[in-house]
Amino acid sequence: MNPLSRLYGRVALLRRAWYERHPDRRRRLSRPVISVGNLTLGGSGKTPIVAALAQLLMEHGERPAILSRGYGRRRTADGVVVVSNGAQVLVEAEQSGDEPQMLARALPGVAVVVAADRFLAGRLAERRFGCTVHLLDDGFQHVQLARQVDLLAVSRADLQDRVVPAGRLREPLDAAAGAHAVLVAGDEEDARAVEAALHPPAVFRVVQSLQDPRLVQPFGDPLQANGTRRVVALAAIARPERFFAALRARGWDVAREMTFRDHHWFTAKDLRRVSAAAEETGASLVLTTEKDAMRLGPLAGRGLASRQAGRKDLPYAYLPMSVTIEPADGFAAWLQERLIA
Repeated sequence: MNPLSRLYGRVALLRRAWYERHPDRRRRLSRPVISVGNLTLGGSGKTPIVAALAQLLMEHGERPAILSRGYGRRRTADGVVVVSNGAQVLVEAEQSGDEPQMLARALPGVAVVVAADRFLAGRLAERRFGCTVHLLDDGFQHVQLARQVDLLAVSRADLQDRVVPAGRLREPLDAAAGAHAVLVAGDEEDARAVEAALHPPAVFRVVQSLQDPRLVQPFGDPLQANGTRRVVALAAIARPERFFAALRARGWDVAREMTFRDHHWFTAKDLRRVSAAAEETGASLVLTTEKDAMRLGPLAGRGLASRQAGRKDLPYAYLPMSVTIEPADGFAAWLQERLIA
C-alpha cells in the first residue's frame, strides 16, 4: 500500500475509534438522526437515497429535515442557510450547492438546511420547522454528530479500491463496521459480494432507475417527443461514465460525451463548446444529470450558446434518478425499529 494511503487510513480509523470510545463528546440533537454516507470521494448515489428516505419518512407521518454541508457552493455564508422551508425554495443553487438545491426542488414538504456546522443546522430545523427526524446527507465521516441510524452506501467496485491518495476511499473498508446497515447499488450478486467482504449487521439493495427527461428550462417540464435520439451527453459528476452507459442502455444515441470536474459551475464558454459539439455531430438535444441541471439552469434556459453560434435554441434536458431500497417492507420495518429503539 502507498505509505501516504496507509497513514491517511490509519488516522481516519483512529479518529473514528476515539469518538466510539468517547460517545459523550458527540453532540446530540433532540430529534433522531439518520446518516447517509459512503467511503469514497463522491459518486455513490447518496443524494437519491436521501430523497427516497425523506419520501418514506413522510409516508410514515414524519416531518424530516435534510442537513447538508452544501459542498461546492459558489457563494458561502456564515451560519445556517435555509434552502427550503418545506413550502418553497428560498435560495439559488449558487448559495445552496447543487445537491441541496436538487433535494429542495424534488421534495416539497421537506426542510433543507445547509451549514458547515450541521448540529447548528439541526437545532434550527427543530426550532423553526418542527422536524421530527433529521437526514444527515454525506454524514458517515461526520462522526462528531450522534446518530441513531448510520447507513453506508457501498458499491462492489469499492471493494477493490484503495485509500486516498492512491485511490478514492476516504477511509479503509474496515470503517464499514461502524455502519448499522450497508446499502448496495446493483443486483443481488453485488449485494452478496459486499456482504461477504464487509460482514455488516444488515444489507439492503438500492435499485436505481432513470426517469423520462425533463427540460432544464422551464425547469421540470417534460421534454416533448420530437423523434430525436441523437444527443450530446454532458456531465460534471464524480463518475460520468455510469451516466453515459445508462443513457445508451435506454436507447439514446450518444454522439459526444462531454465531461467536467465534479460540481463544476458552467460558463457561457462551456455552453458554446457544447453547442459546437451538437452542430458537429448532428445532435439536436443535450442530456445531462439532475445535479448538473442545478448549475446549468439560467444559461441553458436562455439558449445563450446556441444563439451566439447562429443556431436555433439547443434544448437541454436532464434525467431524474429515483431509487428504491429493497426489500421495501423489510427495510421500512428495520428503519422504524432503529428509530424507536
